[in-house]
Amino acid sequence: MAGMFASGHAADFVLGVMVVEFVWLTTRRGWRVRDALLRLGPGALMMLALRCALTQLDWRWIALLLLLSFPIHLADLARRPRPPG
Repeated sequence: MAGMFASGHAADFVLGVMVVEFVWLTTRRGWRVRDALLRLGPGALMMLALRCALTQLDWRWIALLLLLSFPIHLADLARRPRPPG
């Protein structure tokens, strides 16, 4: 199990599950592609940052991926309907 994390394959597995979830949301649940990307995009970018960290890539790649996830997260929040009140 340690080798799976050291090689970054644990993050690859989670990314694969996210791809399956994306396909399921867009084909079976009828979500628009844009909606699914906005919902899953920040998590996917954070998983890529985790993979970079696990494989000891330069910290700038990790920071860039985390930085890119934030505006996508904000875009997702901005387009969601607000609860009444």
